[in-house]
Amino acid sequence: MSDVTESLERPAETDDPIADAHAIMQWAHAIHGERLCLTASFGDATLVHVANVAVPGIEITLLDTGYLFAETEWFADDLRARFGLNVRVMYPAADLEPNVWQTNTQACCAARKVEPMNRALAGRDAWVTGLRRSDSPSRRTTPIVHQDLLKGVVKINPLAAWTDADVASYATAHRLPEHPLADRGYPSIGCWPCTQPVRDGDDARSGRWAGSDKTECGLHL
Repeated sequence: MSDVTESLERPAETDDPIADAHAIMQWAHAIHGERLCLTASFGDATLVHVANVAVPGIEITLLDTGYLFAETEWFADDLRARFGLNVRVMYPAADLEPNVWQTNTQACCAARKVEPMNRALAGRDAWVTGLRRSDSPSRRTTPIVHQDLLKGVVKINPLAAWTDADVASYATAHRLPEHPLADRGYPSIGCWPCTQPVRDGDDARSGRWAGSDKTECGLHL
C-alpha cells in the first residue's frame, strides 16, 4: 500500500473541476501505475471518458452484479466500442443464493458488489471512483483523495467537485452519448430490482432502494 503522504502530493484543486479531474487522473496513474483500480458503473459516460483521455488505455472495471439493466450492459458495450475502452468485468460468485434482494438487500449488495470489489482491489493500492459531492446529501463531503482504511487503499474521486452542470457541459463538449434510461427518469442507475425512476425535483439517488433507509450499497462507507 502506498504511503498516505503520496496522496497529499497531488495537483491543487482549482476553480476548474474539469481540468482538475484530468490532472488528478494523470497524477494517480503516475504514482500508482498498474496498481490503480478504476471502477465505473456505466450509468453515464463521464468518468470513463475523462479517465481514458487522461490515461489512454487505462483499465476500467465494471462490477456486473447479474442484475444490471440490459440497457446498462448495452451502454457499456457501446462505450467500449466507441472509445476503445479497456474494460475488465468482475462477476459475483457463481453459487450465490438467488433472489436475496427480495428479503435482504444488504446481503445481496455484499455478495454481488462488495465481494467482487474486494477481489478487484487485490494487489492494488489505489481505487478511482466516480463519486460526486452533488450526488446526494450523504456524499457532500466527498474528498478528491483520501485513505480508505477499511479497504487499505488510497481512494481517488476525480469528479468529486463536479456539479450536474459540469457533467452536462462536458458531455456536450465531447458529444458523449446518454445512458438509454437517462431520459426515462433514471438519473442514478444501479441494479434493476432496486432502482426506480425519480420524480422531478427529487434527489437523484432517491430511486435507489426506494422506500427503505438504505442509501449506499456498501462500496462507499
